[in-house]
Amino acid sequence: GAASVLVGHPLDTIKTRLQAGQGYGNTLNCVLTVYRNESVAGFFKGMSFPLASIAVYSSVVFGVFSNTQRLLSQLRHGDPSRTPVLADVALASVVTGFISVGIGTPVDLVKIRLQMQTQPYIKANIELKPTVPGFPVYRGPIHCFRTVLQKEGIAGIYRGVGAMLLRDVPGYCLYFIPYTFFCGWITPDGCISPNPSSIWLAGGVAGAISWGTATPMDVVKSRLQADGVYLNKYKGTLDCILQSYQNEGLKVFFRGITVNAVRGFPMSSAMFLGYELSLKAMKRDQTETNP
Repeated sequence: GAASVLVGHPLDTIKTRLQAGQGYGNTLNCVLTVYRNESVAGFFKGMSFPLASIAVYSSVVFGVFSNTQRLLSQLRHGDPSRTPVLADVALASVVTGFISVGIGTPVDLVKIRLQMQTQPYIKANIELKPTVPGFPVYRGPIHCFRTVLQKEGIAGIYRGVGAMLLRDVPGYCLYFIPYTFFCGWITPDGCISPNPSSIWLAGGVAGAISWGTATPMDVVKSRLQADGVYLNKYKGTLDCILQSYQNEGLKVFFRGITVNAVRGFPMSSAMFLGYELSLKAMKRDQTETNP
């Protein structure tokens, strides 16, 4: 999980700026602007909170997915270890999407608020320019979380939760189903489990598909969560969709799609590889200690 954050965060920052920021143009222009104005450190803004919470988030996501599959196999066939059918994988993915949003929404909100701060935080200047987009309001992730909670309450921490549900529920279906399919397709007949290269490739392809198709709702979520720092532009998910469409047309919902798909490959490869190899190692230890 930590490896996936380190690999993916610079591209995530570019994606967020393209989706919720203004004046960046295309991806290359955004990269050059961030580097010119904020140096390399600008690409890693807001990374500490996702990095600190990724272990919990990943364990919940994969734990819910695996255990839901086992429960469905138990109910359907009376054997929790039986290979799940496609419908079981889809249902487990939907359940995972719903559960993950509870943890992921506050983390994403803090990450996006920090990513959108284009200047360094200087306490003495906060009262001077409180409504200028990009002007720093938060010292760091804990200060951001505490400030949002104090000013907006629980509803503020879960700002954009509707858009995130619309992104993650179908997104996890297009994450786990392609992974399961490609793993089965790549793995040679007779092998009990896929080899690391198969896991890496299948995980990467699944991540690219999932993040690419999730881009429209990812744009809406990013805009909602970046909103509210200086002024409240959007009333909710539907209002954000309508305003974005009226002002910028249909193409606005595909901002950052290339970055999302490219970023999805290495992130998901690292995530699935770590997951599968960890399971193998733990099962081997259990076998050795309990023959």
